[in-house]
Amino acid sequence: MAISRAQMMKELLPGLNALFGLEYQQYEDEAGEVYETESSDRAFEEEVKLAGFGAAPVKSEGSAISYDTAQENFTARYVHQTVAMGFAITEEAVEDNLYDSVSARYTKALARAMAHTKQVKGAFPLNNAYVSGNFTAGDGVELCSAAGHLTVGGVAIPNALVTPSDLNETSLEQAVIDIAAFTDARGLLIAARPRKLIVAPYNQFVATRILDTELRPGTADNDINAMRTNGTIPDGYRVNHFLTTTNKKHWFVMTDVPNGMKHFTRTAIQTGMDGDFDTGNVRYKARERYSFGVSDYLGIFGSGNIT
Repeated sequence: MAISRAQMMKELLPGLNALFGLEYQQYEDEAGEVYETESSDRAFEEEVKLAGFGAAPVKSEGSAISYDTAQENFTARYVHQTVAMGFAITEEAVEDNLYDSVSARYTKALARAMAHTKQVKGAFPLNNAYVSGNFTAGDGVELCSAAGHLTVGGVAIPNALVTPSDLNETSLEQAVIDIAAFTDARGLLIAARPRKLIVAPYNQFVATRILDTELRPGTADNDINAMRTNGTIPDGYRVNHFLTTTNKKHWFVMTDVPNGMKHFTRTAIQTGMDGDFDTGNVRYKARERYSFGVSDYLGIFGSGNIT
């Protein structure tokens, strides 16, 4: 007896969903090395960066307590995007019992397409970190700025090397020094520390020599590699394959400042299948909804615009 389309979909769907899940998880989540992930239940998210208070003064005996007023520095807004795609298996393929092999191949390709788009969107802020207007922090300034992000206190806080430089021992040391000088919007030192280095494939071997060798790279001296000995970059480096060829020399240091780069998941990956009455085709789709952005630019430091 020929299998009905409804019965075929009922039997095929669990297997396709399992296959999709395995294929989707196979692709490394490189964006996850850059962003903190949180869930969302709204059309968009807004996070306010407060300027906080100035340094607490000494209170002399019998005098009144000094009061300060917290201010909003800026608001970061995340607007979720829906990413979706599907494929159809023709009625003729179903009749000829080809749906099993065809749907398996299509399902793997769909999972790969969905995973690829997510990584591209996750890399977009990095690929545009030094381009004015393409992607900006909540203060309207490009993500990584050597001129600095101006705060309500009138303090300009740079989070990029003043002179862009290729990745090397000297430039990375300068980045670490600059990160240590981070202050909040009221000028209070926050003692920020580097956490992780993000590089394109172009710089992966340089990153290994800088962070993983026992002795200083590129010298004949017997000096220790201070970067490795001190554990300066505790989480090492990660390669992001979605940094474009144009940006292959760019590199970034993720800091320990909380609420930096954020990824909101509004709707986790979903799959479904139905039949089209008019064509007789069977359709399978995948859908998810998310956003990538930055709440606090002090969560990242970079060097870009390198020729």
